[in-house]
Amino acid sequence: MDHEKPLLEDVFGIAWLDFNMSNVLMIAIASALVFILGVAASRKLQMKPTGLQNFMEWVIDFVKGIVGDTMDWKTGKTFLPLGLTLITYIFVSNLLGVAFMAVDSEHHLWWKSPTSDAGITLTLSTMVIVLTHYYGIKMRGVKEYGKDYFRPLPFLFPIKLLEEFSNTLTLGLRLFGNIYAGEILLGLLAGLTASGALGFFGGAIPMLAWQGFSLFIGAIQAFIFTMLTMVYMSHKVSSDH
Repeated sequence: MDHEKPLLEDVFGIAWLDFNMSNVLMIAIASALVFILGVAASRKLQMKPTGLQNFMEWVIDFVKGIVGDTMDWKTGKTFLPLGLTLITYIFVSNLLGVAFMAVDSEHHLWWKSPTSDAGITLTLSTMVIVLTHYYGIKMRGVKEYGKDYFRPLPFLFPIKLLEEFSNTLTLGLRLFGNIYAGEILLGLLAGLTASGALGFFGGAIPMLAWQGFSLFIGAIQAFIFTMLTMVYMSHKVSSDH
């Protein structure tokens, strides 16, 4: 269970610039899978959708419902592509380490869910919070947007600033904690099944059960991340918040 990160150190000769090659690999794979899914679902569009197109239209309607529950559709339709991208990318990323288990080479862990790394999930959450500020200023103007930090009382300004940091941390760490914990337990169960005949029979059934539960957790976490993104976005772009 002692795995090291496959690091590419001192990139371009910069002492502090290191890349976790496992993260780079898994981000690329997750992105490619989501891209392939999108292309395959929209390649031959039909008036009466079937198969993958039908599934993708269901996902779009599901995300549309999330957006509609958090803000009016006239404002929220702008964020449908963002929500669709987030929920599909995070869901695929969550499942990569569950469906295929961990792959290590010379004690270097290569195959895992990219969302089991706190750096990636915090980057996603930071991107989301930055986008909320961007669209808040774009759709409401700097002056009107800035007033929200002093409403309803001016002395709440420091608390509202702190809220921005806490939203970033909780959004990213919630996703990381759930996926990372699931992969750790799967790794322990996999080690038990490989320990011998007794361990195999004692660990195989719990491992299969936990894999099924992890699929559920992966879907729930993708939904929660997307929903909270739309909630935070609605607070910035809607004038009634």
